[in-house]
Amino acid sequence: MPGKTGRDIAPATGKLGVMLVGLGAVSTTFIAGVENVRRARATPIGSLSQMATIRLGKRTDKRAPKIKDFVPLADLKNLVFAAWDPIPDDAYTAAVKAGVLDRHEHLEPIKEFLQGIKPIPAAFDQYYVKRLQGTNVKQGKTKRDLAEQLRNDIRTFKKTVDRVVIVWCASTEVFITAGPAHQSLASFEKAMEQNDPAIAPSMLYGYAALMEGVPFANGAPNLTVDIPALERLAEERKVPIGGKDFKTGQTMMKSVLAPAFKARMLGLAGWYSTNILGNRDGEVLDDPESFKTKEESKLGLLEHILQPEMYPELYGKIYHKVRINYYPPRGDNKEGWDNIDIFGWLGYPMQIKVDFLCRDSILAAPLVLDLALFFDLAHRAGLFGIQEWLSFYFKGPQTAPGLYPEHDLFIQHTKLKNTLRWMMGEDQITHLGVEYYEYADK
Repeated sequence: MPGKTGRDIAPATGKLGVMLVGLGAVSTTFIAGVENVRRARATPIGSLSQMATIRLGKRTDKRAPKIKDFVPLADLKNLVFAAWDPIPDDAYTAAVKAGVLDRHEHLEPIKEFLQGIKPIPAAFDQYYVKRLQGTNVKQGKTKRDLAEQLRNDIRTFKKTVDRVVIVWCASTEVFITAGPAHQSLASFEKAMEQNDPAIAPSMLYGYAALMEGVPFANGAPNLTVDIPALERLAEERKVPIGGKDFKTGQTMMKSVLAPAFKARMLGLAGWYSTNILGNRDGEVLDDPESFKTKEESKLGLLEHILQPEMYPELYGKIYHKVRINYYPPRGDNKEGWDNIDIFGWLGYPMQIKVDFLCRDSILAAPLVLDLALFFDLAHRAGLFGIQEWLSFYFKGPQTAPGLYPEHDLFIQHTKLKNTLRWMMGEDQITHLGVEYYEYADK
C-alpha cells in the first residue's frame, strides 16, 4: 500500500534447515506431520503460520489474508530436517516407538523419508536427565569440546541448506538456578572448560547455535539461553532467542481461564492441577529434579496473569498446586485434571472442573513448525535478542530486563499479530472502533 513502511525483510529463498534437539515423540510427530502436509495427505491444524488469518485495516476493508500469504515465511516444501538424539533410532523407528501417529495412515506412506533422518550423536549427560540412557552420544574431555562438536554439526548441516533454525524438543533437565558461571561469556566459557555442573547440555546447544548465528527456540523449561551470558551473546551475534517450554495442554487452558476470571473480577481461592502421561517426557518428569524444573515453569503463570499485589482481595491468598504422574498405559495421551475454586459476589464460593484428555505431541508439533518459521522470519527481518512477540508459544516467556512477562494468551495473540503488522508496515489493530460511530467526530 502507498505510504506504508515496514521492516526490510530478506526473502525466504532456498532451503530452511530445521535442526531439532531430540528425535522423540514431539520431533517425529512434527517431521511426519510436515511431510504428510507436503504430500497433501493431511492438514496443518494447530499452526497459526499455516491456517490463521490476520485482519488488516478497518473491519469495513475486509482485508484478512492468511498469515502465510501476508509475511514472507519459508514454504513447507523448503524445510529440511536434522536432529540430535542419544538414542540411535531413525525418525521412522522413533515415531513407531512413540506411538503418537497412526502407523498405517501417517507413517508407512512416508517410511522411506523418515528412515533417511538419522540422529546425530548428542551432547548428553545422564546427570541432567536421570531417567534416560543413550548410546548415541558425543565424547569429549570438556563441555567446551562438546560445544565445539555441536558447532561443527551445525556448520556441516549449513552446507546443505541456505538458513538454519534450532528447536529444543528434548527432555526436561534437572532444576538449575542462574549463578556466577552464567553472568558473562568469559565466565560461561571458563565453566565449560572446567566441566562445571552449572553448564547443562541444553546450554551447550544454545551456545553453539548463537556462536554459529542460528536462532534458538527452547521447547523445555530448562535454564538454557535465558541467562545473562547467552542473552548478551544473542545480541552481539544478532540472533533471535526467546521463551522456553512449549505451551500445550494444561498451561494453555490456564492462560485462557485465568484472564477470564480477572476480566470479570472473580476471585480465586485455589487451583489444583494434576497430570498423568506415559511418554518419555512423563518418565523423565518422574524424577523429582526434572519435575522441579517443570513445576517452576507451570507455577509462575497465575501470579503474572492475576497480579495479586494489585488485587489482594481477589488473588492474594491463592493456593496453587501442580502434580505430574508417570502412568505408562497412557503413552502420549496425557490427561490433565484441574480443580478450580473461585468466588464471586459477596464472597460466595463456586467451582470449575476441567478434564483435558489431550495428546501432548499433537499439540506441540504445530508449535515447533510456527516457531521454526517465525524465528527464521525474525532473523531475516533483522530482529535479534529476545523475541517477546513469540510469548504466545511458551509457558516461560522471555522479556527484556525489568519487564514482567505477559502470560494472557489473548494479549500474547494480539502482540504476535501486531508485530507481524508492524514488520509489514500495516497499522496496529487496537479494537477501539470509534471511527465507525458519529461521536468519533464530536
